[in-house]
Amino acid sequence: MCSMSRRSFIKMAGLAAAAAAVPALDGIKAASAEQQAPAVPGTDGDKYVSYKNRQGGESVVYFTRDLSAAGLMKLYDKISANFTGKVGIKLHTGEPEGPNIIPRPWVKELMQKKLPNATVVETNTYYDYGRYTTENHRKTLETNGWTAFTTVDILDEEGTVMLPVKGGKWFTEMAVGGHLTNYDSLFVLTHFKGHTMGGFGGSNKNIGIGCADGRIGKKMIHTGDTGSQWGIDKEEFMERMTESTKAVVDYFGDKISFINVLRNMSVDCDCAGTGAAVPTTPNIGILASTDILAIDQASVDLVYALPEKDRHDLQERMESRHGLRQLSYMKELGMGNSRYVLLDADHGNVPIKLEDAVKGVKPFKA
Repeated sequence: MCSMSRRSFIKMAGLAAAAAAVPALDGIKAASAEQQAPAVPGTDGDKYVSYKNRQGGESVVYFTRDLSAAGLMKLYDKISANFTGKVGIKLHTGEPEGPNIIPRPWVKELMQKKLPNATVVETNTYYDYGRYTTENHRKTLETNGWTAFTTVDILDEEGTVMLPVKGGKWFTEMAVGGHLTNYDSLFVLTHFKGHTMGGFGGSNKNIGIGCADGRIGKKMIHTGDTGSQWGIDKEEFMERMTESTKAVVDYFGDKISFINVLRNMSVDCDCAGTGAAVPTTPNIGILASTDILAIDQASVDLVYALPEKDRHDLQERMESRHGLRQLSYMKELGMGNSRYVLLDADHGNVPIKLEDAVKGVKPFKA
């Protein structure tokens, strides 16, 4: 799937399309009129669906309470069997001095012991702050300590690549960072938290926004037909973001796996930097899966399994932004299963209930 001839073809075609698209998105194909849904918000993104009311097959999601480099490595071993060739680590490296990102020492130890030849990959942002330009982005990477132990590939530093979106109603292709097709496998390492627009940021957001390039792809997702920056809201935004994710997931096939770290879960994204709200949701643990829908669904389920006082703020953020539409739309696009078996990696990979997984969690302390 990731042969050099195919990669080169996509890259050349994508660069040509991207050149024609700046700055007004001319030349980028949206879905046909027959495919496009009316730009009217749906009605399911603010409604949590309990496990007993879900249908379809089951995937496997691994769980550990061990919030440390050791816990991260333990779960990495569960989902990395298919990685081959050049491996990219899609990681949200954060705005300057961001307090909630995945601890750098964890990532350093993971890379040194498990992924010595891998590369952290990122893209520039659509908003103008510490990662808006490649130059400023590199300064922020240095400020946040990433360059002390690894190289970070800013995927859209040299342009974009167009990847097909199969079965989407908003897009038939998506602009992603041009370097993405240099990689054979993708390890999606995500800090699970809330998000101002998306409701929550899990693996879906890490790829859908995080692999889209900063000028074209992110504009396609955020503006739509309104033409104004940040012109998309709620259901449509979730669908556009998810279609962007699907382009990347389809490209890597079975050479992509996911870890979500449920720690320091502010209602705000790591893109809020030092301005992020102080977390009120207890730290829970780490999840891993080869199924993107299953891992994001399990992350949400674990939050909902908490006592109401502990989940209230993050739950309100998810539902008020209709963020749960991410899950139902991934299901509609055939991106995975919303049903899963949760395996306790701390106790021999035996199945564990959600309420038992969160039993004994302690209130968050900054």
